[in-house]
Amino acid sequence: MDIGANQRNEKYVPIMDSKDPQFGKFDKPLPCFGCGIGWFSLLLGFVCPLMWYYATILYFGNYYNKDPRERVGLAASAISALAFTIAVFVIIIVITCK
Repeated sequence: MDIGANQRNEKYVPIMDSKDPQFGKFDKPLPCFGCGIGWFSLLLGFVCPLMWYYATILYFGNYYNKDPRERVGLAASAISALAFTIAVFVIIIVITCK
């Protein structure tokens, strides 16, 4: 039996939001002014770098499974946290070696 023929006969089911069936799962805007927690943490991290570490915890805790659109912003914040940590260690090493 041809698997492709069976798939053509089946109907697609739209992904609906469980709380509000009128909207699709990704029709609602992201939190934090529509840019998502990850990108908001990335921008706010330049003022308070602890936000990068908060987003890193969310990233490794698979927070993006709730909404896959969050994954890229959380990953960018995790990379920023890594770069910031390396920069701080290099600065500390340079200062202590003088």
